[in-house]
Amino acid sequence: MASPPLKRISDVVWEIPQSYKEGMRVPARIYATDALMRSMDRGVFEQITNVACLPGIQKYAYVMPDAHWGYGFPIGGVAAFSLKEGVISPGGIGFDINCGVRLIRTDLTLKDVKPKLKELIDTIFQIVPAGVGARGFVRVTHSEFKEVLERGAEWSVEKGFGWKEDLERTEDNGKIKGADPSKVSSMAIQRGFDQVGTLGSGNHYLEVQVVDPNRYFDRELAKHFGITMDDQILVMIHCGSRGFGHQIGTDYLRIFERAMKKYGITVRDRELACAPFESPEGQDYYKAMACAANMAFANRQVITHRIREAFSKVFHADPEKLGIHLVYDVAHNIAKIERHKVNGEVMDVIVHRKGATRSFGPGENEVPQVYRHIGQPVIIGGSMETGSYLLVGTTKAMTETFGSTAHGSGRTMSREAAKKRVSGHELQRDLERRGIYVRAVSMSGLAEEAGLAYKDISEVVEATYIAGISKKVVALRPLGNIKG
Repeated sequence: MASPPLKRISDVVWEIPQSYKEGMRVPARIYATDALMRSMDRGVFEQITNVACLPGIQKYAYVMPDAHWGYGFPIGGVAAFSLKEGVISPGGIGFDINCGVRLIRTDLTLKDVKPKLKELIDTIFQIVPAGVGARGFVRVTHSEFKEVLERGAEWSVEKGFGWKEDLERTEDNGKIKGADPSKVSSMAIQRGFDQVGTLGSGNHYLEVQVVDPNRYFDRELAKHFGITMDDQILVMIHCGSRGFGHQIGTDYLRIFERAMKKYGITVRDRELACAPFESPEGQDYYKAMACAANMAFANRQVITHRIREAFSKVFHADPEKLGIHLVYDVAHNIAKIERHKVNGEVMDVIVHRKGATRSFGPGENEVPQVYRHIGQPVIIGGSMETGSYLLVGTTKAMTETFGSTAHGSGRTMSREAAKKRVSGHELQRDLERRGIYVRAVSMSGLAEEAGLAYKDISEVVEATYIAGISKKVVALRPLGNIKG
């Protein structure tokens, strides 16, 4: 596939002109260092220029530095559409709706945890179900599950699976408004009602981490997030709405294929099937998507509760005494109605972020009060070999990328290719020799997630930092990891 013409806007911003492809309504912008551009999947350029052809798109179609080929949108794709003339597309959100990352801090240090690391990881592995088809310990009826879909993490906390402060440190307080379970199929309900509190499979993980003292970029900012020590222990959760969200995506892609004919919409790729946002079909999908987002918030909240239980059991202390507090929970597969300035005019848009994180700057009302003066925490999850980052949102992101930044490392190798290169058992042994204890449901699944299958996360983070769309706070090094 030939590369499109690229205009260099800055050190890390590249532009594909609107004239590149017939039907493009806006240019496409790619955020990447030279090294990331050289390794960028050519399919990303094809997909993002197809996105630029969608009705009602505003300013640019964006590619974040961790981007790679996806379904419809590239993973790492961002686009905002006007509510009146624009569309909503499941391909711009992903099948794992509200796949997201949650970061939890503790008062424990590496010295405290290292002697008990295996016991801790084994305990969490026992009480947090992981893997394909895993069922949660939370037992709800189909009727009760619909309450989960309406209330999200709020439901979990009310049922005793968390603290009220957790909601204050979760994007949208852990509940997307407008969720309507009547817009969700019985098949989706059947797939999801017993999966609350489960990790899932693929690139989902639960990781015990330690602050990397050599990559402590802003100690003052870190203090605002409860990170104060060079060897402090944190926990990261990466998972979403499981089979429930996947079924909603599948259901509405079929509905939208018919709806496009009804509304006279054509797309360059059938994976970009969409409907006008204000159409009955578009509104139904948004309400169903909100249900899946809320299920994911509830899911991560229940897992947080189980983590507190595991730490309490292993360290023989109350979770509050151990300082196990949520730093933040961010979504990175979602469409949200937000207010942004477009061509000098403030307007409501529906922002699609697929494999991209909200990066709102200081003073924004959507940022929790506790962080509003510094900006929203941004959590960038890496592979189990390379570690992760905590960043913070910026004012520049609000003006340049609809308040968006990267979400992780981004794959450079398919899952099948990774399995041909790596043995899961050998990888597990190698990681343990390097001080990273891993438990996995599937050894083939573990091989798929080897570090060599991902981009250099430090390069990805550096691109966002140079662009000014997020600011570095601290890096986190893996100690123990649980994979589905």
